[in-house]
Amino acid sequence: MLYKLKVRAFKNARLNVWWRHWRARTGRPPGQYGRLNDYVQQFAPGKTFVDVGCMWGVNGGHAFLAEESGASDVCGVDVFGPTPEFDQEHARRRSGVTFVLGDCTAPVTLERIGVRDVVFCAGVLYHHPSPFDVLVALRSICRERLILRSSTIPEVDGLPNVAVFFPLLPDRGRDLWNLRSLGVRHQAGISAPFRSEDGYGNWFWGLTPSCLESLLATAGFRVLHRDDEPFAQTVVCEPVAIPMKHRLPDEREARSIAAAISASAVARPA
Repeated sequence: MLYKLKVRAFKNARLNVWWRHWRARTGRPPGQYGRLNDYVQQFAPGKTFVDVGCMWGVNGGHAFLAEESGASDVCGVDVFGPTPEFDQEHARRRSGVTFVLGDCTAPVTLERIGVRDVVFCAGVLYHHPSPFDVLVALRSICRERLILRSSTIPEVDGLPNVAVFFPLLPDRGRDLWNLRSLGVRHQAGISAPFRSEDGYGNWFWGLTPSCLESLLATAGFRVLHRDDEPFAQTVVCEPVAIPMKHRLPDEREARSIAAAISASAVARPA
């Protein structure tokens, strides 16, 4: 009950603005979407750059900004497009930005992208049914920095790493996460019932900030900086050693593992 009150308070536009002012006055200014441009301009110069999820609502804008800021090679990736606005701007700029149509979790797409110095990804993670797979894919192509922005949900006090799976919630359950009061006009799977035909357009996950950071760490990223907002997080990360990677053994090794497990007598049905 108290958590629902907390969520509803943050959804109140006036209280949300008050919270932002309070954070700023206490020396902890909250994040904002516009700061993404600052990060692109900071990290792109002289670097190879990819924007994963480059089309929806921005039409390649961050990729063009990276190129304008001096990135040495820029690629944009999305599961649809390019949009007419992208094509027009590309022609106007005589841009060298390349576009890859593909799912970032697919090996063939990752091969086309290649390893990049800077990986930028905004508004993608919560649209995928397996956000860990997305982060693992981003780690595989990231050489120096990840700039990631994702919609999130407020932290649950005393219970870290919480996440909410949005598809098929009842109407009242979906309404708690509807952000129309903050100006978000459409959230597929939240503002309307989940439809499988909407694919990655659906909102799948509401991750708390602690859950997001744990996913990043497990995928092989260290968070260097985090901009906090009630319903979004922006993080700048560096790639580190991947702490968890499962390798399928060959048949002989698999039998040896199976024999060791049986001999230890630790395996019990859960």
